[in-house]
Amino acid sequence: RFSYIATQGGGAAFVGVYLLLVAVIGVPLMTSEFVVGRMTRMSPIGALRSLGGPAWVPLGWLFVAGGFGILSYYSVIAGWTMRYALTALGPGLPSDTEVATGTDALLWHVLFMGITVFIVFGGIKKGIERASLILMPLLFLLLLGLAIWAATLPEARAAYGAYLEPNLHEVFHQKILTDAAGQAFFSLSLGMGAMMTYASYIETKHDLAREAAIVSACDFGVAFVAGLLVFPIVFTFGLRDLIGESSVGALFISLPTGFASMGAAGKLVGGGFFVMLFFAALTSAISLLEVVVAAFVDRGWDRHRAALVFGGIVTLTGVPSAFNTDFLGAVDAIVGNFLLVVGGFFTCVFVGYRILPQADRELALGLESAALRGVWAALIRYVVPVLLAVLLAFMLGSTWEAVKTLVTAWL
Repeated sequence: RFSYIATQGGGAAFVGVYLLLVAVIGVPLMTSEFVVGRMTRMSPIGALRSLGGPAWVPLGWLFVAGGFGILSYYSVIAGWTMRYALTALGPGLPSDTEVATGTDALLWHVLFMGITVFIVFGGIKKGIERASLILMPLLFLLLLGLAIWAATLPEARAAYGAYLEPNLHEVFHQKILTDAAGQAFFSLSLGMGAMMTYASYIETKHDLAREAAIVSACDFGVAFVAGLLVFPIVFTFGLRDLIGESSVGALFISLPTGFASMGAAGKLVGGGFFVMLFFAALTSAISLLEVVVAAFVDRGWDRHRAALVFGGIVTLTGVPSAFNTDFLGAVDAIVGNFLLVVGGFFTCVFVGYRILPQADRELALGLESAALRGVWAALIRYVVPVLLAVLLAFMLGSTWEAVKTLVTAWL
């Protein structure tokens, strides 16, 4: 998704805007979510009730609904990646590919959700942590290896020029700004309670601001290196005209076409590419389901029961997305973009104006510099909320169109 938006939005200029948004909005907001989660040792609903009282519980439910809604369609896309990986490693990707919908997509969606539920069912240490310790290094190694291979392609130099040379005219388009913000929130898992949930398991010896900076830097690093892989493929195999109006089309139609044209090498490269995507999708899906499960574990549910029940409900909720890509895209625009920014805005209000003294004391356990904590507080109170309010205003039109698309697709 990062690479696709960069191809549509000015290359390095988009990358620069994205980095600016991550630094000014992403890191302070992630730090705030870390603070709330670790301070309470609870999932978002319990954390907000404990610190802010019943009036803030709806925000916690918004977080849970966001994770739930995103996972319902994200697992359909992840199912496609699993199918493509096996196809690439087996018979090979066909030269004429299309995004599968219907029963086939539904079966892969169910299979992927089954794997996700199995890992979350296992708990933090035996499930989530064990899977992440294996999958994340494999993801990084596959990505790095594929990026090195892409550097040897004939059009790599021209591709890097398009990727790394800023086009300032395009980057000031409103859509590019909102896409960059949406990508930052989605990729960093902000505004959906995932960072609060994971932070509830972090020990007090960790510097939360430093952790947020490291997570954000690593996330950007992976996205940037992915661009070093995707751009040479797109240029070398003449896919620029085939990349349409969505990242889904670029990922599941254009790139497989390029892999198929490579012959035998395409099986290895294409297989490695989609295996890498599957690993990335699985670790993300785990965090999304954990938000929902942790919320009900805090309410007295057994983890095994919560994982099975809500994993099953998410699977059922994702059925319309498996049969209709317009429905999937509309849910992504509403939940995966707009609601995340809404969640981020109210997180700033909560931390900056409701619990700032307590939050500052929690942050001071790792970040001793009062000056740096003051900068963080100023950003959360004055800068980030204003920027998010402007972004929400920009998003209103596209979100309303997505709502109408959703209703039409449902009917």
